[in-house]
Amino acid sequence: EMKRAIKGSGTDERALIEILVGLDNKGIQDLRHAYKQMFDRSCLSDLFQDDDEVFSTEVERDVVGETSGSFKKLAVSLLQGKRDESEEVDIELAKEDAEELFNAGINRFGTDESKFNRILVTRSYRHLKMVFAEYKRIASEDIEKSIKSEMSGDIELGFLSIVKKIKNCPTYFAEELYKSMKGLGTDDDQLIRIVVWRSEIDLVEIKGAFESLYGKTLADFIKEDTSGDFRALLLLIVK
Repeated sequence: EMKRAIKGSGTDERALIEILVGLDNKGIQDLRHAYKQMFDRSCLSDLFQDDDEVFSTEVERDVVGETSGSFKKLAVSLLQGKRDESEEVDIELAKEDAEELFNAGINRFGTDESKFNRILVTRSYRHLKMVFAEYKRIASEDIEKSIKSEMSGDIELGFLSIVKKIKNCPTYFAEELYKSMKGLGTDDDQLIRIVVWRSEIDLVEIKGAFESLYGKTLADFIKEDTSGDFRALLLLIVK
């Protein structure tokens, strides 16, 4: 799925960020190892050098080669798998981080995306939930609203995905499932990716969030938007 997202005719930024946001540190390291095993260029060493940039793995090289700008920096940061996974929260640090995000965004002309990158990619989930609460107190608006007003395109998608996943993981994936089926045509790749991936993690919670958000079960949506063996397979998993 990672190779499909970053190679071929254009990069699928939504798929790329969905995969990286959905993995914990161990999952990121497992991804890097599996990608290396499957797609290693045997004529190259484990450490690549290109255009003054050093890449420690094949997946990092491919991501850098197929993305650009702030989104590239975000994707590479996520690929490091260096998020703090402790359960402790430093309230004073959370206040400082919230202030830093405020001053890097809506409280200045132009946005310092590097500050958002550093805080949103490296701080623990518990810590960031406190940061988001403090941010709302300081800015008088949710951080999602600020990101939407200050950013656009792929980098907006990336930061919003991180925030939504941290705030409520089942709701984040429920929304992504809905996007894969709404409108004309179904994004089969996204639909099967999420359903299979989350089936042994939190699909029960995602199904509950989906029904709460859209007033219909995930199974009913799948019945209406898919057909044949593909529909039968998906229904077998989600029921």
